[in-house]
Amino acid sequence: MKKTTFNITKMDCASEEQLIRMKLQNFDTVKSLDFDIPNRKLNVYHSGVPKPILLALETLNLNTSIISTEESDSVVEIDTGNGQRKLLWTVLIINFVFFGLEMLFGIFSNSMGLVADSLDMLADSIVYALALFAVGGTIARKNNIARFAGYFQIVLAIIGFVEVVRRFIGEESMPDFQTMIIVSVLALIANVLCLYLLQKSKSKESHMQASMIFTSNDVIINSGVIAAGLLVNWLNSSYPDLIIGAIVFVIVARGAYRILKLAKG
Repeated sequence: MKKTTFNITKMDCASEEQLIRMKLQNFDTVKSLDFDIPNRKLNVYHSGVPKPILLALETLNLNTSIISTEESDSVVEIDTGNGQRKLLWTVLIINFVFFGLEMLFGIFSNSMGLVADSLDMLADSIVYALALFAVGGTIARKNNIARFAGYFQIVLAIIGFVEVVRRFIGEESMPDFQTMIIVSVLALIANVLCLYLLQKSKSKESHMQASMIFTSNDVIINSGVIAAGLLVNWLNSSYPDLIIGAIVFVIVARGAYRILKLAKG
């Protein structure tokens, strides 16, 4: 048995962990995966050479490289049964509920930042749903769902980005900065809760590493929308909201691209 440690510099979100798990789930040589998201590292316990695993991970465009390969007598056991399924359902429901809330309040408050962030929550929901389908499902079914989800997400991101450009050019009413901040704070709490649940499930410790919070892409996005709300009020301008919206739409499109890569097997 070998233990290969990979450095994955763009693995900064729990949903990206699920993408990696699904990418490697059909490798007979892979026995176990041990994620260290705060340090962007992945330990893979496997037989054979690590090159095919590296090639598979590179297709996700997460900037992956091999740090070391060594012989190992032990394998980290990860719960992949009912406990893992229950966890995935929990974070899926949390993300999907906040997708609906942010989309609703984003439309009512005229905030593209909230609308974009809601699509980011939807993107995470899609990844967790794919992970659930992948457990016990056929490869063809998983790939078909991933392909549909990826294209759907790209279409939403393009529509959102076009709307941002339209608002930059035209005259639009100011977004409600108070709604932006309140809803984003609630979404931030929801993301931290998801991170806590995911990290706790893989650790004997009852607390989550603090660095996990600060390295999460979702939490950074939430913080960006909160900052945009403050700037909207301070500058009396809608530009901060449009800028953060445009950035998040690009992030959503990038996530969709990774899902499409996953669908190619």
